[in-house]
Amino acid sequence: MRSHCYLPIALNVMDFVKALKKRRMHRAFSTEPIDSDLLDSLLANSLAAPSAGNTAAVEFLVLEGPTQTNRYWDITLAGPKREKFRWQQLLDAPVLVLVATRPSAYPERYGESDKARASLSVGTEQWSVPFWFVDAGCVIQNLLLGVTNESLGACLFGLFDNEASVAGEFGVPDDFRLVATIAIGHQLPDEPGRSSDRPRRQLAEVLHRQDW
Repeated sequence: MRSHCYLPIALNVMDFVKALKKRRMHRAFSTEPIDSDLLDSLLANSLAAPSAGNTAAVEFLVLEGPTQTNRYWDITLAGPKREKFRWQQLLDAPVLVLVATRPSAYPERYGESDKARASLSVGTEQWSVPFWFVDAGCVIQNLLLGVTNESLGACLFGLFDNEASVAGEFGVPDDFRLVATIAIGHQLPDEPGRSSDRPRRQLAEVLHRQDW
């Protein structure tokens, strides 16, 4: 059984701005496993993220080792799709973290006395912005930065048409949504993704002061 006394994220902490600029998606990994305590520490620290009403409805499904991760790939890259997959060493990542959220937790939370707003407590359809996905994104970014800080690699990708099949295979409750999967491991040299040459927008392009 794992210890629940989490380690500090790192003894030699990377500069925050350096971590931001260094973070990228890695698509090639060695099969070397990730220390279980370190993984738990990364996941625990990623939860230090903003959450609407402190609802904190983000949860993780963690798959470790080829026996578990292959169950995922057998669904999402079934048959010939797996042989033709461009980034074969992505499949060697020793850890897959599936980030899940429970949308119904938000109207439940906003029906409590300190947050009582009828328009937000009736159901998820009343939320013009689905904050369960916003909150999950904050947790994901924390996890990606934590992984970078440990000089590990990560790749974030969606489940898309495979969400229901993956949820069924791993017994994810029906009221949860699987937001994304994050492969984590010791990175190897890899081929950049198709979007890697696309420049990031600069502050001057996106900043609006006073009026749009």
